[in-house]
Amino acid sequence: MATIEEQIKEIEEEIKNTQYNKATQHHIGKLKAKLARFRDDLEKRQAQRSAGGGKGYSVRKSGNATVAIVGYPSVGKSTLLNKITDADSEVGEYQFTTLSIIPGIMEYRGAKIQILDMPGLIKGAAKGKGKGKEVISAARSADMILLMLDVFSYNIDTLVNELMEAGFRLNQKPPDITITKHDRGGINVNLTVKLTKTTEEIIASILSSYGYVNADIVVREDITDDQLIDFISGNRIYSSAIAIINKTDLISNEEYKKLISEIKNLKIVKISASKGKGLKKLRDVIFNSLHFMRLYMRPHGGKTDYKEPMVIKRDSTVGMICDVLHRDFRKKFRYALVWGKSAKFPGQVVGLNHTLKDQDVLTIVIRK
Repeated sequence: MATIEEQIKEIEEEIKNTQYNKATQHHIGKLKAKLARFRDDLEKRQAQRSAGGGKGYSVRKSGNATVAIVGYPSVGKSTLLNKITDADSEVGEYQFTTLSIIPGIMEYRGAKIQILDMPGLIKGAAKGKGKGKEVISAARSADMILLMLDVFSYNIDTLVNELMEAGFRLNQKPPDITITKHDRGGINVNLTVKLTKTTEEIIASILSSYGYVNADIVVREDITDDQLIDFISGNRIYSSAIAIINKTDLISNEEYKKLISEIKNLKIVKISASKGKGLKKLRDVIFNSLHFMRLYMRPHGGKTDYKEPMVIKRDSTVGMICDVLHRDFRKKFRYALVWGKSAKFPGQVVGLNHTLKDQDVLTIVIRK
């Protein structure tokens, strides 16, 4: 009997050698679902075998957000970390200088952003080469990925593909789908949009291949087979990402323009970490990409502190603010008062689930 690795290889080859058209679309959709299930099963088995066996990477999250620098060895990750944070990461002109994850805090525009200097990734990292699985696993908790290249190592496709294979979906959002299981009735596909990338039959087939017998699925956007498989798998990481090109002081503008023409669908920031060039723009891009907003606190019966806003993530709720301020605030919460864009009127009384907006003023009232 073929091993799970051999079955994965066979399916990958069949997908690769099958010409995609209307006649084969259904078959390829089923193959993709089968491949995804085998890969997930293999990942679980490997995780179980390695549990307690080897040393992984673990970093306590801190600050308002966490950003992971992912790139090839020796592209300048440690130099960049030292320039934009309070960290002291070893720097060397040879591969694999960083053998552990080094955290640092970048304080910028009122926010404290944790930046992680990750060991370099190589081709095959998603399958475990060069401790790639451990590195990628540590990046799963980050709010944002910085794909760092330099002018000599700028093949971004390999980095993106390794992260894709490990379950990352960069600059994507989860598809707008709802699946409800039932005791009977078979599989019912309900659409609110016209499908152009897949069909109702393929959707039902993929659900069936994942063990769904009786279920209603509501699809509210024009999804692909891969998006549906990602949704059913439930273990994908949807993270924002930007590309950084380092050591740009070593090439001409014409060479740089030719280099970045090969990079598609990513915001690119040009820097020279060792010379300190482009770092102000990089800080701005990181801050803006994390979608922070400012919240002004007003003590009960007191005056609003407009000098030092609290920096929080967009769509934060009152309950989330309670959790940040003190571990007992949620438990002792009575009510909150809000002034600003999220309030229906000034001083509106709201509960823990109220979603705040940029530059709101907030008062939290707790039991004594």
